[in-house]
Amino acid sequence: MDTHPYDRRRFLALTAAAAATPLLSACGAGFGGDDEKSDGSAADDVTGSFDWRREKGTTVKALLNKHPYTDALVADLKSFTEQTGIKVEYDVFPEDNYFDKLTVDLSSGRASYDVFMLGAYMVWQYGPPGWLEDLGPWMRNSSATAAEWDQADFFPNLLQADQWSLKAGAPLGQGGQYALPWGWETNVVAYNTEVFQKLGLRPAESFDELRDLAGTIKRKAPGAGFDGMYGIAVRGSRSWATIHPGFMTMYARNGLRDFTVDGGKLTPAMNTPEAVAFTEDWAGMVKQGGPPSWTSYTWYQCSSDLGARKAGMLFDADTAAYFQAVDGASPASGKIAFHPGPKGPDGSLATNMWIWSLGMNAKSRRKSASWLFLQWATGKEHLRKGAITHNHIDPVRRSVSQDAAYKNKMRHLPGFLDTFETVVDQTKIQFTPQAQFFDATTSWAAALQEIYGGQGAKSVLDDLAGELADKVD
Repeated sequence: MDTHPYDRRRFLALTAAAAATPLLSACGAGFGGDDEKSDGSAADDVTGSFDWRREKGTTVKALLNKHPYTDALVADLKSFTEQTGIKVEYDVFPEDNYFDKLTVDLSSGRASYDVFMLGAYMVWQYGPPGWLEDLGPWMRNSSATAAEWDQADFFPNLLQADQWSLKAGAPLGQGGQYALPWGWETNVVAYNTEVFQKLGLRPAESFDELRDLAGTIKRKAPGAGFDGMYGIAVRGSRSWATIHPGFMTMYARNGLRDFTVDGGKLTPAMNTPEAVAFTEDWAGMVKQGGPPSWTSYTWYQCSSDLGARKAGMLFDADTAAYFQAVDGASPASGKIAFHPGPKGPDGSLATNMWIWSLGMNAKSRRKSASWLFLQWATGKEHLRKGAITHNHIDPVRRSVSQDAAYKNKMRHLPGFLDTFETVVDQTKIQFTPQAQFFDATTSWAAALQEIYGGQGAKSVLDDLAGELADKVD
């Protein structure tokens, strides 16, 4: 769940402490990072046949965010220790102060933790100062990595999301592999099947249809027995997290970009005529069919309203709907279905995503043992167990997504599996990698609120573009 309540100014202030830290060098392309051996990697010290027990007796320390993925991991740690002889000590923090804790530890160089959870977007902050171990050399070393780990089993777009050259504006999927995908969320539409049936509605196939649907539900649902129901729940708080789910997904499906890149120079593109028109339409959709207190809406309010039968639709992370849809979870459970959401004008289903990843501290003194832990935690056996017996979804591995037991678990959710299959290969991070990401998207969310409040979209977005041009220059 990407609730992300932490304050971005606090996050940026903490990461700014790394300004004087030398950058890691990374270049090249392909899975596992640079195709050339990285100078000085501790992975080069691991030789001979692969052995899960080569670090028996070692203790690895992990920093974890309170999350269903963490619950699945902790429940299975005994298996890792029995297999490897490695003990794992861990601390779990709620997300409102998790990234503060992680940032302080990484920036201090103390290496209190060897491994940790991070979002793929955090690679853009943590990578350039040299805080993250490049996992590419470990992945390429057959002495360090078990053959059954099977790198090719990962959805390639997810693996690429944690791979970057550390150069602002450079595409993902090139350079060092600074984390491994562990669990993720794609952004789609979930809807209340009961109100759709009562009003004779069908899921929207275009953005115009989505806007019409939202307005229709808000006007007609209360009179059809759905007291207080509005049309569509989307995030609206003054936070970067407002931009990345439904808004950025529909923005990308319309062929729009946050920045253009020419010769390494980033130019804001959210004020092009097409982007202005789209943003006006998005704000209009929320006015016409969204919640009355939209500017305070986060992941939590959007998810809760779908479950409470207050929202007819939700355009957000599929997990935001999943945790309301499972049996007994909410008043709407059993009455929630999933749909890929509207296509763009050219049929695009480009979709933005959030990825919880696992990384290694570049200052860790237990890198070999830490790598054994990372490959176990992202391996087929653990991830299959987490997906089937716990709530470790969406799967980052194709084999888990196709597993019969996993599919059987998810079949009671109408449209979930079909929607996943439809969008998985078109889902990627739609933003341009750059270190001011959190600041830029928070400012973008503030601009969206101003437009929703009645200010002219072109003027607001021109001002935003001017502000961001200075920040990313």
